[in-house]
This record gives sequence, C-alpha cells and structure tokens, in this order.
Amino acid sequence: MTERENVILVDENDCEIGLMEKMEAHVKGVLHRAFSVFVFNNDGDLIIQQRAYSKYHSPGIWANTCCSHPRQGEKVIDAAHRRLKEEMGFDTELKEVFSFLYKADVGQGLIEHELDHVIIGVYNESPKINDQEVASWKALPVQEIRDLIKINPEQYAEWFKIAFEQVSLHGEINL
Repeated sequence: MTERENVILVDENDCEIGLMEKMEAHVKGVLHRAFSVFVFNNDGDLIIQQRAYSKYHSPGIWANTCCSHPRQGEKVIDAAHRRLKEEMGFDTELKEVFSFLYKADVGQGLIEHELDHVIIGVYNESPKINDQEVASWKALPVQEIRDLIKINPEQYAEWFKIAFEQVSLHGEINL
C-alpha cells in the first residue's frame, strides 16, 4: 500500500462525494468505489488468487483474479487493466457486467463497504504474479470453486463469495 492512498467515496448511485485515505475508509466502513475482476480461460475455469500474506486485510485468503480501487479521475475499466497487470502480470480485454453494494467485516477492525464493479475477461496463459500482492494462484472449474467455498467459506474473501454467485446468476461464466 502506498502512503496516503485514497479511495473515492460514493453514494449508493455511484456518484462521487469525496475522497478518503484508504485505511481510514476501511476503519470507518465508509462506502467507496471498488472493482473485482474475474478472468476465465477458454475451458471456463476461473483464475483465482490467494492474497499475499502481507496484505493489510484478508491476508492469505482466496479471491477473484484481482480487485482494488480506482484512483481519482481514473475510469473503473482502466483501473482494472492497471491492477490486473500489477497483480497478475498480464492484461486482456475486459468488460464490466454489473455492480453491487456490500458491507462486510474483514477482520483486524476493518470493514469493507463498497460499490463493487464486476469485470470479466478471458486469458489462456499462466499469470506472472507479483509476490508482493499475490501468494499463489490457480485456475479451477466454477463448480469446484463453488464446492470449495461451501466446504471452507472462511478461506474465501467476502466480496468474492458475493460476486461469484452473482456472476453465476447472471450467466456471465459461459463466455
């Protein structure tokens, strides 16, 4: 995390209402803009990542391909491309499919309260992960991920579990 990194505060309609330092926003549980990228391969497997153990929240937890917050003045889709390259070492065509609101306690006295833009893409090579951001990765069939979440829900990020089910419901997995 960079010093004084801000998040964009939004209302429930995704209208910007200000900026706040990222850690402060997560301590206070203030609604802010975020995105979650889900990248599949041609076999329909989803690339998931295990968050680095040095992350300020949800360390070592499995999540979608990448996720983060756009910067002030940055389009969500541009931020998704930026973070996909920074975390997973690749870029691919991306498409925003929906957004959702959620609020969840993520431990360490931190609360995620986000308007999360869900973005999908397809990529068929192996990521070149940034080990400062990502501990591990794997590409798994959707049903296997669903089964793993049912068996050990605590091993998966709260936003991932919500978005994963919504991606499934929207039929976006069958690209």
